[in-house]
Amino acid sequence: MKKILIICGLALFFFQGHSQSKGKATPKGQFSIYYSRYERGAIDEESNPIILTIEGLRSRIIESFGEKKMISQVPKEEGFVLIDSAKCYQTASLKSGEKIMYITPFDKLPKLEFTGKLDTILGYPCKIFKTVVRSNQVEISVSQAFGLANASPIPSLGIPNGVVLKIVINGNSEVIATKIVENIASKKISLPFDFRLVSASLYRSIIANGYITNVSIFENEQICFGCVDNKIINDNKISQTLKFANGTVILKKVFLPKISNGQVFAELTEFSNGDAYDRTGSIFIIPTNSKITFLQGCFDSLKSLPIYTDNLGKTYQGVVATDNYSPIIELIRFYTPFGVKQYNNQVIVEGLQWADSAYYKQEITSLLPILTDEVWIGAFIGNYDKGGHKINLRLKYYPDSKEIIEKKEKKRWICPLFCTNNVLEMAGQEYGTMFSNDSLTVKFTIPQGVTNLKLRYISTGHGGWDGGDEFTPKKNEIFIDEKKVFEVTPWRTDCGTYRLSNPASGNFWNGTSSSDYSRSGWCPGTATNPIEISLENLTPGVHELKLAIPQGKAEGGSFSSWNVSGVLIGDQN
Repeated sequence: MKKILIICGLALFFFQGHSQSKGKATPKGQFSIYYSRYERGAIDEESNPIILTIEGLRSRIIESFGEKKMISQVPKEEGFVLIDSAKCYQTASLKSGEKIMYITPFDKLPKLEFTGKLDTILGYPCKIFKTVVRSNQVEISVSQAFGLANASPIPSLGIPNGVVLKIVINGNSEVIATKIVENIASKKISLPFDFRLVSASLYRSIIANGYITNVSIFENEQICFGCVDNKIINDNKISQTLKFANGTVILKKVFLPKISNGQVFAELTEFSNGDAYDRTGSIFIIPTNSKITFLQGCFDSLKSLPIYTDNLGKTYQGVVATDNYSPIIELIRFYTPFGVKQYNNQVIVEGLQWADSAYYKQEITSLLPILTDEVWIGAFIGNYDKGGHKINLRLKYYPDSKEIIEKKEKKRWICPLFCTNNVLEMAGQEYGTMFSNDSLTVKFTIPQGVTNLKLRYISTGHGGWDGGDEFTPKKNEIFIDEKKVFEVTPWRTDCGTYRLSNPASGNFWNGTSSSDYSRSGWCPGTATNPIEISLENLTPGVHELKLAIPQGKAEGGSFSSWNVSGVLIGDQN
């Protein structure tokens, strides 16, 4: 279970004199107090004890890892409170060798109010104080039985005179003293001064970012029609950005970190470099474990890809899985806004300040097994503009534990089934119009030992006129072995939220804008959320999936289509 824990900051108020309280004997000299964290009355097994060491008017706070083996990104952090300087110091020694520190004066800490309530912790009488920190209700039990000592395991929450023995946040998260140990022969508490001074916000940013593994895929890459760089050699042995379909598809072979646990996010920014319209975009991976791959359709021709034929004899290239072919796996389906950045200064609307770019961040952890080692990652934006668009893409890997936990690695089974998003559109790949007279059908085999099976499903409707499927809700029905297992009507009603990313969107007489209109599962300037459909009752063996959508009829030269993709994901024993 993931929890947001308040980092041990540092803070104290000047002492104003103490009266020795009756109770247990006060430790002499330097001593340490050990604290444990509790959640809803039970000890938090995922947390580590806090050790508060007190020596006269100084104290030090550390998190104790005991015998645990920690990942390399975990810094050595220490907090110091110096009553005589009226300041708190937080330090960190990073794996890079860098040392950073920030300082908090006492007068910047939360103010505390005595509640009139009393408490007893480890036999020491306490007074209970309260404060509010970012809407969190905090109660702090403070003992004045330790002479002139002023200290806290989390002093950033503020303390009155005395030693904090218990902290309760929102009535259910607790930090409680469990034992006190006198230190007979210990190193004196002294503040290290060979640390670079930074702001508190920069300190937190450096610590947090140190845990993230960033992989830059595309940097300021142009995707446009006719912008192919002739100097690029389309050789799949070369790790560089390659362009296909007249420059509307870019590919790169990348090497991703070997991470089996944690979370993965794709982070994408896009802005117009000339094109003013909302366009279909996709970030995808090309599976290479089959005899025929989508790479052959890029490097050779669309004729290399297997053909899917609908009831009217219309053919579609590389859209469904076969015995020797796997379609692309979409990481993010996204839609560009109307001309963000390029047209910001050309279209002025009173009261609106346009965004600098469109930003998309989507979790893709369920696809983690294919996000390691060597992979081909591609990006597509359908457009016919010579300036087109520019994008930046990176993958971010976040660990799920500070501790190195020895456990059997969970194997995952991933099987792409279909993708009608015609990313090679500008090379002649057909639009997904098979639903007007047919259902999309694909056979697949579930191996023995696969459990917790899910279908990761993405669906968006297109046809940009009043009666087109872009603006008409349509039910998607999924059948497996002739039995309906799921239905959904993709529809977004929040498109107006992204108005500031759409400077070139058409403005109408009634005050609305084209980008405001509700659409079939997408909005200009957004990513489409995948739907995870449980199929855990399917048994091993061969099955058939059918996808039915009541696609609307063409009108004149306009037609509707559906971009759908589906990937099976399960655990494999």
